[in-house]
Amino acid sequence: MKKCILIFIGVFALTFNTKAQEGFEAILLADAADSKKLMQSYFAPGMEGFINAMNNGWYHTAKVHKPFGFDLAIGLSGAMIPTEKELFNISALGLTSITSSATTASTFAGPSNTTSMTVNTTINGQNVTATFDSPGGILSDLPAKAVPAPIVQLSVGLPWKLEGMLRFVPELSIGEDDGKVKMLGLGVKKEITDWFGPMEKTPLHVSLLAAYTTMDVSYGIADQNSGEIQVQNALTEFNLKAFTVQAIASLNFPIINIYGGIGYNSGSSSYAMSGTFIGEFTDTTSGQKVTKNLSVPTDLEFDSSGFATTVGARLSLGFFKIFASYALQDYNTFSAGVALSIR
Repeated sequence: MKKCILIFIGVFALTFNTKAQEGFEAILLADAADSKKLMQSYFAPGMEGFINAMNNGWYHTAKVHKPFGFDLAIGLSGAMIPTEKELFNISALGLTSITSSATTASTFAGPSNTTSMTVNTTINGQNVTATFDSPGGILSDLPAKAVPAPIVQLSVGLPWKLEGMLRFVPELSIGEDDGKVKMLGLGVKKEITDWFGPMEKTPLHVSLLAAYTTMDVSYGIADQNSGEIQVQNALTEFNLKAFTVQAIASLNFPIINIYGGIGYNSGSSSYAMSGTFIGEFTDTTSGQKVTKNLSVPTDLEFDSSGFATTVGARLSLGFFKIFASYALQDYNTFSAGVALSIR
């Protein structure tokens, strides 16, 4: 089970932080305000996509388990990246210390090609310059062009036609650079079919659902003692919070179950880098090298919210279930998985 969890989370978390290790920290050569704008634009689709993915896959029926009945579901959600989110417009950012011959650059979820940028700034009254490549994205590595998130969930029936849901990953080590990840998701589903009188005797079931997820990931950046950026004791971290509330319904037949829901998703995430970063610049007059301690943005915030409509189907093979769904939302999301269901 641990290996399965690491595979699912690693697809996003490790790739996310690998980009930081592939030279993304060179963007810190720009003035603090500009480096923050570039980092915000670059990482936004990955962060927003992950929020949307984490808010899905919570259910595959509106019918709740009998008390102490349960199911264990394992699967994957993928938030599809809109085409317009694959690139960002450089000139629209209003950068003051950076120029580029290109008009657009790749986001984290965009194509793999890099974009050359030039920094012009001052250090102690000296005009200095430096160049760096804004990194490409991981679009070609994303399955179905979607940001993935894990579904590892236990659902347990409770009295009063309630069902509790738990997504839990204890703190685990990932990668080789002191990477860590932990996740907690809590949800509750309340069946209200009996509120509608005779409907209780039909295959149609109706429920209300609310769920909340939090996830923390950290990953180290290797020390670097030479080059345009020198790095010491650097760490990248991101925290995610996602919340969904939905009204759901399902038609439950012996083999096929058709389900859907409508509701509201919301979430936020933050990204931060810490450590010591020293940049190397060239004096435009003398040609001599000049170094400077670089400012590191620590308050990058991302959010995604909006209404969501979900449709899905489930195949029941005794205790074994296979489910899949598609949600229309800020980032359209598909979910699929299997579940062992008792009572």
